[in-house]
Amino acid sequence: MHVVMFGDQHAESLGGAQVSMRLQRRFLEKAGHTVTIVAPAMHGPRAAAAPRDPSYLDLPSMPITVDREYSMTWPGRRTDRWLDAAIERLMADTGRPPVDVVHVQADFWGAFIGYRFARRHGLPVVHTMHNRLDVGIEATTPFPKLVLRVLNAWQRRALGFGSAADAAGTDGWAYLRRFAARADAVTAPSSHFAGRLEAHGVRPAGRRVEPARASEPPYTVDVIWNGIDDDVLDEVLAEAPPARTPGPPRFVWLGRMSPEKRLLPFLEALAASGVTADVEIIGGGGQHRAARRLVERLRPNATVTFAGRMPYAQTLRRIAAADAVVQTSIGFETQGMTIFEAASLGTASIVSDPDLAGELGSGLWPVGEGNGPDASTSALAAALRQAASDIAAGRAPMPDPAIGERFRQSSRTAAMIAVYDRVTR
Repeated sequence: MHVVMFGDQHAESLGGAQVSMRLQRRFLEKAGHTVTIVAPAMHGPRAAAAPRDPSYLDLPSMPITVDREYSMTWPGRRTDRWLDAAIERLMADTGRPPVDVVHVQADFWGAFIGYRFARRHGLPVVHTMHNRLDVGIEATTPFPKLVLRVLNAWQRRALGFGSAADAAGTDGWAYLRRFAARADAVTAPSSHFAGRLEAHGVRPAGRRVEPARASEPPYTVDVIWNGIDDDVLDEVLAEAPPARTPGPPRFVWLGRMSPEKRLLPFLEALAASGVTADVEIIGGGGQHRAARRLVERLRPNATVTFAGRMPYAQTLRRIAAADAVVQTSIGFETQGMTIFEAASLGTASIVSDPDLAGELGSGLWPVGEGNGPDASTSALAAALRQAASDIAAGRAPMPDPAIGERFRQSSRTAAMIAVYDRVTR
C-alpha cells in the first residue's frame, strides 16, 4: 500500500517524532510498502545537508526558530492546490501507486494539511498522537491559555465545524478530540498516554480494542510504541564490551534543550549532588548557552561535556557506553524514547516521570519517593547520588531483556500495518 505521512517538521530535523517517522518509513519499505513523507521544507545549513530523497515531499515553508531548524507551512487552499499537484507529479514521475492511507504524525499545521488532504480524496486517516499538548504549551509559552484558545480556533477554521459539540472546548484535550473524531484510528506510543487520551474522550468513534492482558483496560486507542532500528541495535550490541569499562560513573542526558525537558534543573541537581562522574549532554536547542553558563557558574564535581547533536547510530553507541541515561522531563513525554533505547541496549535509567517509570518497569532509579512526581532539585540530586553509588559498587539495576525485543521497529511496524489494513478494508 501507499502510505502518506504528514509531519509538522521535516523528517531530517531534530526530534523524537522525526526519528520515529524515518524508522517507520524504512521498515514499511522493507515490508514492501510505499511511503511519502509530507512536511515543511527545511532552511539553513541543515537543508543543504539533507539527502535528496524522492520520498520527501517538501512543502513551501517559512523558518520559525532563530536557528532555522524548524519551519511551518500555512494550511489553506493554496497549500491544498500545491500539494495535490505535487502528489500527482510524484506518482507520475516515480511510478508510485495511488495513496491508500494518510498517517498524521503532527499536532499543528502538518495535521491540518493532512486531514484536509484525506478529506479531499476520501482517504482513511490514522493519527499517531506523540505529544502532551497541554503540558508542552504551558512549558514553552508565556500565556498558555490564550495560545490554546487561538490554536483551537485555528483548528476549527482549518478543519471546518462538524457540530456544536465538535466546536466546544478550548483546552488541549478538546483540540485532540477534534482530530480523533475525524480519524479512522488513533495510536499512542504508550499505555499511560493512551489511558490519558481515553480519560479525556480522545478516541475515534465507535471502536473498541480488547486488552492484551486481563489487567489492562480496553482501548479505542491503539498502543504502538515507537521503536528502535533492528539493524543498528544488533550492530551496537555486537560492539559492546563484555564488561563495564573502568572509570567514574558515566551519565548521559540527551534531547532537545528546551524548558519542558528540564536540562537546567538537571544541571542544578548534578551540582547539588556532589557526585564525581562523567556527564555527556547530547542535543541542541534554545537553552544550550544557558546550560553552558550554568555549568560554568555552578562548577559541579562531575565533568560535563556538551557533545552537540549526533547521528542516530552514534547516539545509540553513546547510550550503550553510559552507565545510565538521565530522563528529567515530567508529564510531557508520551513515551520517553531515550529510556527505552537505553533498556534495549542494557543501560539503566534515572527516571523523573513516574508514568515513564511505570511503563519501563525495571532497570531504573526513580526520582522521589511515593507515587507522585517530584520536581525538586533535592530529589533528583538524591537519585544521582544513589545511582553513582550503585554503579561504583557494581549493583546497578538491569533492564528487562524483553524490552529490547518488544521495542524493535520491525515488531512496531507489523503492528502499524495491522492498523492500516483495518482502516483500509
